[in-house]
Amino acid sequence: MKLFRDLFANEDGATAIEYGLIAALVAVAAMTAMGSLGNSLSSTFGLVSNNMTSAQDGKL
Repeated sequence: MKLFRDLFANEDGATAIEYGLIAALVAVAAMTAMGSLGNSLSSTFGLVSNNMTSAQDGKL
């Protein structure tokens, strides 16, 4: 009976699971932020490329 009481009183596993959940949440937030940043950078570089092509062709 003491073994079961000790197992239920031990919170080391719960702490590890909590840290794992926090790490997963941070990873999801980072992927979301980097995805939107990547889309923004892609459109910015596309705009710069188009403007440079126009300037090279003498249209600006």
